[in-house]
Amino acid sequence: MNQPRPKVKKSRALGVALTPKAVKYFEKRPYPPGEHGRGRKQSSDYKVRLLEKQRLRAQYDISERQMARAYDRARKIESKTGEALIIELERRLDALVLRSGIARTVYQARQMVVHGHIQVNGRKVDKPSFRVRPGDTVGVRERSRGKHPFLVAREGGYAPDGETPRYLEVNLEALAFRLDRDPQRREIPVVCDEQLVVEYYAR
Repeated sequence: MNQPRPKVKKSRALGVALTPKAVKYFEKRPYPPGEHGRGRKQSSDYKVRLLEKQRLRAQYDISERQMARAYDRARKIESKTGEALIIELERRLDALVLRSGIARTVYQARQMVVHGHIQVNGRKVDKPSFRVRPGDTVGVRERSRGKHPFLVAREGGYAPDGETPRYLEVNLEALAFRLDRDPQRREIPVVCDEQLVVEYYAR
């Protein structure tokens, strides 16, 4: 039998499928990896909050420093800090490339951005952390459109299950999308109890 890949193990440890391939493994063995995975004892409050923070970090594939910065920005917004944090993360360029169906995973989306395949309002942007603003148009650069991943994307090969988030207007045939407005928390397909994350940072 094939051994689960590192991201599958991480998915099981965090309790959330991080890639499409992890989904089938995760459904089969949703408990943490290792021989004691099923019989772990009740965690402390700190560990529960830490795990929730790690789950959120993993879904956006960001560093602890990036997460802390996003939290600091969210704290200054006049709304619920947890919701503001997730909306802040969702506006990252790599996250929206994933949501649009141009990429299959957040890891692939990040690679597309870093390698200079993505443009915002007609200008190349190679920072995955770039924050897209409502009204911005994002697309694949002309010179990159013939590459295999983008041919797959154009045919809908990476399109998300269910409908595309309503805050995006997507044209996969043109390999482009626009952020129409700020996302709302309930629309963002992220598994997280954000209040626990806020409690982790507020401790």
